[in-house]
Amino acid sequence: MTQHLKRRQRVLDAIARGVLAGLVLSTAFLAGFIVRGWDSATAQDQDTETFTLLNEVENLLTAHYLRDLPSESEMEYAAIRGYLGSLADPYTFFIDPPVAQSESDVLAGQYGGIGVQVKHNERGFFELYPFPDSPAIKAGVQDGDILLTVNGEDIAAGERLDVIDRLLRGEVGDGNGVTLIVMGPDATEPREYFIEFDVVQVPSVIWRRLVEEPTFGYIHLMRFTARTPEELHTALTELDEQGVVALVLDLRGNSGGLLQESVEVASEFLDGGPVFYDRNRAGEETVEAAAGGAGLDKPLVVLVDGGTASAAELVAGAIRDRERGVLIGQRTYGKGSVQLIFRLSDESSIHITSSEWFTPAHTPLDGTGLEPDIAMIPAEDGRDVELGEAIRHLQAGLAE
Repeated sequence: MTQHLKRRQRVLDAIARGVLAGLVLSTAFLAGFIVRGWDSATAQDQDTETFTLLNEVENLLTAHYLRDLPSESEMEYAAIRGYLGSLADPYTFFIDPPVAQSESDVLAGQYGGIGVQVKHNERGFFELYPFPDSPAIKAGVQDGDILLTVNGEDIAAGERLDVIDRLLRGEVGDGNGVTLIVMGPDATEPREYFIEFDVVQVPSVIWRRLVEEPTFGYIHLMRFTARTPEELHTALTELDEQGVVALVLDLRGNSGGLLQESVEVASEFLDGGPVFYDRNRAGEETVEAAAGGAGLDKPLVVLVDGGTASAAELVAGAIRDRERGVLIGQRTYGKGSVQLIFRLSDESSIHITSSEWFTPAHTPLDGTGLEPDIAMIPAEDGRDVELGEAIRHLQAGLAE
């Protein structure tokens, strides 16, 4: 083959990979996603002559274009993006290798930083909750410490949470870190720490006992990973041992994760029965919870917002439809379709919509989301009014 014919073959093979990906089945579900590798031998069997116009354009560019042509990979990526763009589906798209690797890192739950969860309390202050074995906890930061300054800059009560979170993350190495001044909720003397950034393994579930009478348990489920069911079971067990009589499950900002693990999460609160319905070209399938969960016997409130999406919406919708608990917050994101993720031969990846799901009441999620039972307007000063309402709702229910 001449050089330009070899180049054209690579572009056509790339398109063939994109076409074939939608025809391959897999068993590893990822919250709206299925992950699968690529068998490069399969593409060689495709009839590339079906892309007649692309062949003509490639020949004409090679023969006549004044300037240098893009690299082979750029041509491949452009061809794939153009092909997928014709589908008019925002959830079917191509990701080049660096972004695909970043996506894998996010799903793996690790980053450079000090390792704390930042929460707004009802007074609008930022509270820190260090992850186990994190740089923050090793430095001495304690659960509930109030963040006063970062690198000498005062932290305003009304600042956005994501802005504060970014200040506490950074590149690992060369002594990079952050200086904090914090104060315990019951202390009068502030404490100062310089904490070096390190690789932080992010837990998917964080829990604590809310200081209320009666005592309630708070569980923040941030994402669905392989270890989420075990972490949730541990949380429920420990909170039960601490004598909690009701639970708040926080799904705000949870954009999804592993689908099977989300079913296991729902199983902790639902004693069998449907979690959701999955509908694809082959028909509809009922996905059911397992019986005997650890969170069946306590009143439950679920917090949701516009960042609650995908598998998190499945869990919230199942709990509400099965009359296991109420939803408090804002309308959820509305992602009710399933995507296959295929890792291609150069470590890029492709997402392909393959099916859609519905709640146990057959409520569609895609593009609509879930309307909460108790709608809340977020406080402008950053106070956690949703958590406050959840506590009041549980207290009222127990008083009846």
